[in-house]
Amino acid sequence: PPPGVYFRDYNFFYWADQVNGPTGNKIGAADLDALTYANIPRVIWITDTKFLGGYVGVDALLPIVYQQTSVNTPGGPYSGSTFGIGDFFAEGTLSWHTKQFDFAVGSGVWAPTGDSGPNTTRIGKGFWTFMQTAGATWYIDEDKTWAVSALNRYEFCTEQRDTDLIPGQTYTVEWGVSKTVAKVIDLGAVGYYQQQVNPNEGASWSSRSRVAAVGPEVNLVFPKQMFFVSLRYNYEFMAESRAQGNAITLTLTKRF
Repeated sequence: PPPGVYFRDYNFFYWADQVNGPTGNKIGAADLDALTYANIPRVIWITDTKFLGGYVGVDALLPIVYQQTSVNTPGGPYSGSTFGIGDFFAEGTLSWHTKQFDFAVGSGVWAPTGDSGPNTTRIGKGFWTFMQTAGATWYIDEDKTWAVSALNRYEFCTEQRDTDLIPGQTYTVEWGVSKTVAKVIDLGAVGYYQQQVNPNEGASWSSRSRVAAVGPEVNLVFPKQMFFVSLRYNYEFMAESRAQGNAITLTLTKRF
């Protein structure tokens, strides 16, 4: 966003009922019932200071997460749930704004502040992650009623403290196409693709996870209150070596 202080609150719901193998097919013997809800408050400060022509910004977030998992495998059933604080994230950003384009890059780190362990419902990941981000939005028409955007992320992980594994590097792209249908309403399609670039080091298996999703989004703007509401749904139509499910995200943003 342009210079200012923003408070953003993400409400993220994810549920899945199947686990897929490396070929993308459901593992028949694994009956899954997984649910995650995360409330993620985030503070964003875009300053008036410029570097290389871009506005310098900082932001940070700390998730509060509830997870519940039940799965039956050949090795026996497992069921558990956890509620607590997740991993802390902070980053620095640079952003540029032209007549028809917005650009941004960022460099951030996830700190393993959440409780972690071999238990699948643990909220924390148990390792440090360094994440590099680059994204852009193109406003196709002069009135900026049509927009196409993409956000790329690349993650490098350190050794997991509970298992001595080093998770593989991960590439993620999120995309969106939107149309302003009224002065305060945008409608569009959104999606994401995530690919584990290399296998986990120290693991007995060599498969790499992959997932893709698509869905609708609606955005509402309340100009007088400087308040923004976004609601999106993502359906994961492809998943390999991981769960395949659905996600709903309600995002509330207030500018001060």
